[in-house]
This record gives sequence, C-alpha cells and structure tokens, in this order.
Amino acid sequence: MPGFHRDRGTLGPTNPQEHDMPYDRVSELPDSVRDHLPEHAKEIYKEAFNSAWKQYKDPDDRRGDATREETAHKVAWAAVKDKYQKGDDGDWHAK
Repeated sequence: MPGFHRDRGTLGPTNPQEHDMPYDRVSELPDSVRDHLPEHAKEIYKEAFNSAWKQYKDPDDRRGDATREETAHKVAWAAVKDKYQKGDDGDWHAK
C-alpha cells in the first residue's frame, strides 16, 4: 500500500499510516500545482486532496481501479475548478 514521500512530493512505498494528511503545507504540493495555481487555489487543492485521501482509503469507495492518489488528485482538481478557471494566458483565475 503506498504512503507519502514528503521529500519528493510523491506517493510511494512507505508506511501508509505514517501520514494521515499527505500535504501539511502548500510547499509540499507537486510542481504542477505549485507552479500554476494562485495561493488560494493551492490551499483549496491541498485541503481537498487531504480530505479525499482520508475519504477514499478503502479501494471499494473509489471508481474503477483508480488508486487512492489518483482519486485524491481528481477530487482536488475538481475543487479548484469549482472556484477557478484556466485563462487564455495559461494562468488560473478566480471565477
């Protein structure tokens, strides 16, 4: 079962019980999130990811064969897209 590698910002083979919330700080988010979202959107992403990480611990609660990490990222992006949209300039802007 995967766990979280804080130093790499990725999930991998560590003790899954070690971290109830994979991301304690925005600075720990993946580069693809940190480099492209405004600060408030990063907070939304972090909170949504952590919530989904807890909620979808059981594989039976996920759709198809999605991993816990995939599910949490999908939920986090959906939360961001609820309040932000990507502009023609490639940046994310509040709706």
